[in-house]
Amino acid sequence: MAKRPAGVRVQRELLDEQRLEDVTQRLEYNDRHPPLTERLKHHLRCSVVGLKRKVVGCLPVLYWLPRYSIWDYGMPDIVSGISVGIMHLPQGMAYALLASLPPVYGLYTSLYPALVYFFFGTSRHISIGTFTVLSIMVGSVTEGLAPDGLRDLATASNDSAAGYEVMARDMYKVQVAAATTVLAGLIQVVLGLVQFGFVGTYLSEPVVRAYTTAAAAHAVVAQLKYLFGVSPNRFSGPLALIYTLVDVCSLLPETHLPTLLVSAVAMAVLIVAKELNAAYRHKLPVPVPVELITIVAATLISSYAELSSYKVPVVGEIPCGLSPPSVPNLSIFGEVIGDAFAIAIVGYAIAISLGKTFALKHGYKVDSNQELVALGLSNAVGGFFQCFAVCPSMSRSLVQESTGGKTQMAGVSSAVIVLVTVLKLGPLFQELPKAVLAAIVIVNLKGMFKQHYDMVTLWRSNKIDLLVWMVTWVSTLLLNLDMGLGASVAFALLTVIFRTQRPRYSVLGHVPGTELYVDMETHRGVREVPGITIFRSSATVYFANAELYLEALKEKSGLDIGKMITYKRRQEAKQKRREKRARRRARRQAKRRQQAIRAASQRREVFSVEEEAACWKEGQGKVETAPPLGEELCLRPRENSTVFVMPDSPNQCSWVYLKGIDQHSDTQESTMQDGDTATLDGDTATLDGDTTTLDGDTTTLDSCSMERVSLGSLGKWTWDIHSIILDLSTTNFIDTVAIKLLRNIVHDFGEIDIDVYIAGCQATVVEELEQGGFFSDPMTKERLFATVHDAVLYCQNSRGYMSHASYDYTLDINGTRL
Repeated sequence: MAKRPAGVRVQRELLDEQRLEDVTQRLEYNDRHPPLTERLKHHLRCSVVGLKRKVVGCLPVLYWLPRYSIWDYGMPDIVSGISVGIMHLPQGMAYALLASLPPVYGLYTSLYPALVYFFFGTSRHISIGTFTVLSIMVGSVTEGLAPDGLRDLATASNDSAAGYEVMARDMYKVQVAAATTVLAGLIQVVLGLVQFGFVGTYLSEPVVRAYTTAAAAHAVVAQLKYLFGVSPNRFSGPLALIYTLVDVCSLLPETHLPTLLVSAVAMAVLIVAKELNAAYRHKLPVPVPVELITIVAATLISSYAELSSYKVPVVGEIPCGLSPPSVPNLSIFGEVIGDAFAIAIVGYAIAISLGKTFALKHGYKVDSNQELVALGLSNAVGGFFQCFAVCPSMSRSLVQESTGGKTQMAGVSSAVIVLVTVLKLGPLFQELPKAVLAAIVIVNLKGMFKQHYDMVTLWRSNKIDLLVWMVTWVSTLLLNLDMGLGASVAFALLTVIFRTQRPRYSVLGHVPGTELYVDMETHRGVREVPGITIFRSSATVYFANAELYLEALKEKSGLDIGKMITYKRRQEAKQKRREKRARRRARRQAKRRQQAIRAASQRREVFSVEEEAACWKEGQGKVETAPPLGEELCLRPRENSTVFVMPDSPNQCSWVYLKGIDQHSDTQESTMQDGDTATLDGDTATLDGDTTTLDGDTTTLDSCSMERVSLGSLGKWTWDIHSIILDLSTTNFIDTVAIKLLRNIVHDFGEIDIDVYIAGCQATVVEELEQGGFFSDPMTKERLFATVHDAVLYCQNSRGYMSHASYDYTLDINGTRL
């Protein structure tokens, strides 16, 4: 038998925003936001503890190195470092080819940045060094500024030897790569110092994975010339990948067969060995260094078989020792600043994603801003030693973590392996065929090509992310890597704007027996609250979707507020015109009456109605003959508050009723309740709101008699909504456009006698509403409620709780019972 969930009973008073602030004792604005001077004093205040925290934050090695346990971490870090160092050797030389640089500079890139990261990095498991995507991005820059076949770089005055031209061209490529790397590093350092580490969040996972997948295609095309032994032209700009691929295909008849044979054998050996490595990875203490074994075997075979005599391209001379640092060519900065910024952002995005992945797995924290600084210093310092751009590698980082690496000390161990190779073992690899390095690059891209399966996953989970993935992939393939990245990020941000501009609008219904309100279109077991429309948007209301929010509110409420207000304005204008005509008519009639009264008062005296009526009664209806002209009637004047006046013509039998000035007369009180004018001859004319005084100087219309125009009274529209509740619980900020929109909504719906309330605002939104001057009559904080349920109960109280007998009220007005 399933256990029945426990019930909950909550009883409290209704809480509007004003009452909530009183209960919670909300702090004033100045208490929440201290003055600028106070904040500056707080940030500039220095203490021993604060200084120590700052220094340790800038140099994380000072925090973990004193606590380093040789017995616990020493041996795992050494074993892990050796394994990663062995991977550095082939990858460094192979990825140098991607950057269009001599292989020895790939070894330098695997050495210096790892040592710098040891001091400034916060991740314990990532391996800093060469990476496929960044190598391709650097290669696109170097090939663009120093393409193959460049002849004007030779320093000789006349024609120089081909070898010297190649050497001069390669040295210029090294300068371009170093300058680009230094500039990218400086950009990363500056962004880290200004706490701009969140910039990497703009590269979403679909963008990064699609970008690296497309970059892998660029890498393969760039290595085809080494695989087939051909020399295609170098293209740059949009569609460069397509042009290069077409050119390589056109050169296939000129394929160098010995080079192709070496490439095929190397790729077959690498693929088989890696598959065996993956199959038996759980049984092996450390992965077999397949790549290192391959380059050693290829070097031996090439040396003894003299493959260079068959015109198979080899690595060539690798100098022993370390090159001295040098200042990069500053004149190149202006030409590579755009590429440097793209390299900085992509490298940081890859680094922080890998770092946070391992940190979450092993339970420690990675500082995003410090990682940005550490990566920037690794690039900037490395650029002075002729290194190209670096970032963590997924394959090396996984090996470092799986072989037991515990701290950044594993990076130092791997750097030592590379250092020994550069100092003593470099010349041994001079006969290594470049085709083998190209094969290593292509085989290592297998994991990136598997990311094409993301399209299937995203098709099932999220179509918008699939669209972002495909646009990123296509734009990166067809455009340059830097232009493709910019287009991808821009499109991803546009999808966010589009989704906030076109959110889901819904009308909420009440879940019986609870205080919950959910979408009525997606839930059957909810009930509409009679007379109340609860409207909610799934996104923040701001300038981009403000008008759409209003249109959706009109549609969901079923009230075309614009047409209704326009119709009301027209009816009000018509009523004002009728009122104006009525006033003019009243003034004309009053003027004629006053003239008649003046003329009659000059000929006749005012007499008592009661006495003359008694005389008529005594005459029993006998017709009295009119006296001769000029003979006055014998009427006795008598002061009375209710009088009649004889008109001008003595033959006319009508009597005009006038309001007297004695307010204590019963006749006056009774006649004030009737019409304002009457005649005794049966011809009755009524004029609303017309009061004629005896002096006849003014005619006044009672404005209260003209009631305010109501659409319901006009009969054109009928509706059963008396309140609208705007649920703003999904809103995390609000701008001036949205504030103006809400103010217009309150005013416009108030024109048709519908009250508007707001519910669920976050504290920051309430503060922004205050700053925007939103709270004023009629919209005060008493109409903003903590929850939708509070607003519903308030509406029911204010409009009459039992006015809708068909609604099942299962909740207390004063509280919530679950």
